[in-house]
Amino acid sequence: MAEPIVELKNVSFAAQNQFVIRDVSVCFEEGKTIALAGPSGGGKSTLLKLSAGILVPTGGEVCFRGKNIASMNRAQNLAFRRDTAVVFQDSALWANQTLYQILELPLQIHFPCMSPAEREQRIRELAVQVGYRRDLTVRPANLSMGEQKLIAFARALICRPRILFLDEWTESLDDEGARRLIDIVRQLKGVNHTIIFVSHNLRIVQSLADDVLVIVNGGISIRLTGEEIAMDAGMVRLEKEIALCDSEYASLIN
Repeated sequence: MAEPIVELKNVSFAAQNQFVIRDVSVCFEEGKTIALAGPSGGGKSTLLKLSAGILVPTGGEVCFRGKNIASMNRAQNLAFRRDTAVVFQDSALWANQTLYQILELPLQIHFPCMSPAEREQRIRELAVQVGYRRDLTVRPANLSMGEQKLIAFARALICRPRILFLDEWTESLDDEGARRLIDIVRQLKGVNHTIIFVSHNLRIVQSLADDVLVIVNGGISIRLTGEEIAMDAGMVRLEKEIALCDSEYASLIN
């Protein structure tokens, strides 16, 4: 069994006096690709953000390599941020920065000795890799939603993190853009990166995940292996589990 890289211990999270996540304990093993699936509003994105240290749990602990994220000192937290990256569902690009500045800032923070020429080379290489072909001096408002997602994905890769947290990372992309990002994730998976992702697209889940956690009503309903969902019976079970709590999804598969 691989070592856990992220571990949630009895984690809960409440917002507006309502629990979104309830007493979840789970280990994410290093080098594995884990999908979070489930009905809308079940808590998938919240669980992802808790795992990434973006949200602070109301109760319990989130640990990275055995260290509680909430008790990390500045140096430990900086190392954690360098080793991890998040692609948010809404891309979350800074509106008052150019795309170049958005991509450059993580390099300036985590690699202060990198020269401007080295930073520029890395930025332009990544823009090509994700398929962004337009001007990098514009601001996010000048981009389509799909283009914003490409830049958000490039930002996540800019420091070469070992663990990625991806929230609906192919949403708003055309087929070509989605295929390109899926191929990048598949390549990272092939060199033992740890990837935890949320997707409503169960075909993407089936093609990439080593394990699938179904999140329902703020908890883990079932856990399926990649071998299980590779078979028709496993996919049927996954679809039915989601449909039980999501009438909109149920209407799509019936």
